[in-house]
Amino acid sequence: MTFYEEMREFVLRHGAINNPYLDRFKTAEITDQEFHEFAVEFYNFARFFPRILAAQLVNTEDEQVADELTKVLYSELGDGETRRRHELLYRDFLRSVGISVHDAMVRPMLPSTRAYIDGMEQLYSDGNHARALGASFGLENMAITMWDHLIPGLSILKSQRYPAMDMTYFTFHRQLEASHEEAMAQAVAAVGGANDGGNERMTEQEKADFRYGVNAVLNYLEGFWMGLEHRSAGSAKTWEHLAQRQAS
Repeated sequence: MTFYEEMREFVLRHGAINNPYLDRFKTAEITDQEFHEFAVEFYNFARFFPRILAAQLVNTEDEQVADELTKVLYSELGDGETRRRHELLYRDFLRSVGISVHDAMVRPMLPSTRAYIDGMEQLYSDGNHARALGASFGLENMAITMWDHLIPGLSILKSQRYPAMDMTYFTFHRQLEASHEEAMAQAVAAVGGANDGGNERMTEQEKADFRYGVNAVLNYLEGFWMGLEHRSAGSAKTWEHLAQRQAS
């Protein structure tokens, strides 16, 4: 098994995409209050992710890796079509389910959401480039599984409760993810992670740093989902400690 394959397998087993909240969401077993809370909290990811990507791009020394990150950032910004900027697509989703964009922007984040956004930004801008690339790899390689939980649940909610729901943000992302995964595969290959059976050139320390980045970003994401899960259970306790776990 190549290092690339090892990391892909690790991502797909992680609690960031294998957790009770996403399992419930996939079958739309959520209340209207839970749905609105999801919509607002997830908006924080949609609006801050371009800034996080830009921070990684300007701190990346390897030019081949920077090329691949540029493709992902350009995609987030609409590939030159301003009305296709992903954050604007999410605003359309919010309005379609009766949520004010202003209210979503000014509402304080849950602590678990704040931990996710801040943690991701710190990882992506890390001066240790193997850690930063690992974080980006982890996020892009979990995405298809995440969308494949969210979209079925949203489709049920649209058919049963929110007929005006605009799901473009979610379905559009699902269509793009193969290209984002490919960008990450090329980035890993560029630093010697050998996604195609070629020679691995990463040192053991670089691999350890990359693993740290992958695990850390997924821990933050797991904390995000479990923060929502505990809110839905009526508990004041959040799972911030999940988001703050250090990679082994």
